[in-house]
Amino acid sequence: MGIVNVTPDSFSDGGRHADIDAAVRHGLTLAAAGADILDVGGESTRPFADPVTAEEEWRRVGEVVRRLAAESGLPVSIDTSKATVAQQALDVGGEIINDITGLEGDPAMATVARASRAGICAMHMQGTPQTMQLAPQYTDVVAEVHTYLQQRRDSLLDAGIRLESICLDPGIGFGKTHQHNLELMQQAGGFLDLGCPILVGHSRKGFLGKLVEQTCQREPTLADRDLVTAVTACSLAAQGIHIIRVHDVATTRLALNTFTKTHT
Repeated sequence: MGIVNVTPDSFSDGGRHADIDAAVRHGLTLAAAGADILDVGGESTRPFADPVTAEEEWRRVGEVVRRLAAESGLPVSIDTSKATVAQQALDVGGEIINDITGLEGDPAMATVARASRAGICAMHMQGTPQTMQLAPQYTDVVAEVHTYLQQRRDSLLDAGIRLESICLDPGIGFGKTHQHNLELMQQAGGFLDLGCPILVGHSRKGFLGKLVEQTCQREPTLADRDLVTAVTACSLAAQGIHIIRVHDVATTRLALNTFTKTHT
């Protein structure tokens, strides 16, 4: 899954694709580099990010979703927790709803998902983007995230959403410390027993930067973060993870293709 941020305040790309034409070009570049899905987002979910209105979010993403759905040849996902934005994206060709609140943030989201029969991705997050990194605490992070995702799966099924439409995401970096993230990455395969595709979005996140700092004794560059994202993507692939959400599709695709040909 290739990331298309149409935001001025993304932690990872600093708003380089906030312009509609630039975002579409970037999405098509990711498609050419080997993406299977394009995930378009118009609201930053970095720690302490300010929320935006549904109207502003749609202004940012609407034309990008429409054009990428028409031009890329790939399924387009809308990264949103607002039911109105999700519905509008589906109306112009989007096929997947990627919701960091696990479809809990907007009471109407489950209705949109059920009526549209769209694919949905429900993620675990402790707190909100404004509070999630203040003091995340768990007794057993893997077990607690697993329990939450199992409960969300069952709640979505009870809401009339088909099992084959549901994807689950343990939420790397969303209300987790460096050590929590490492444990979730190391044990990601343990979520496969939930019976749904598992998505992991670890790309360029802070815990990877810390790994670079610990290994190289220097501040990580963007290229460093993309390299360790690709390396850890291979670990996730070896565990059977279905979808890997990344910024640099070309580097990750190269790593995965090489890993597949050499791994036994």
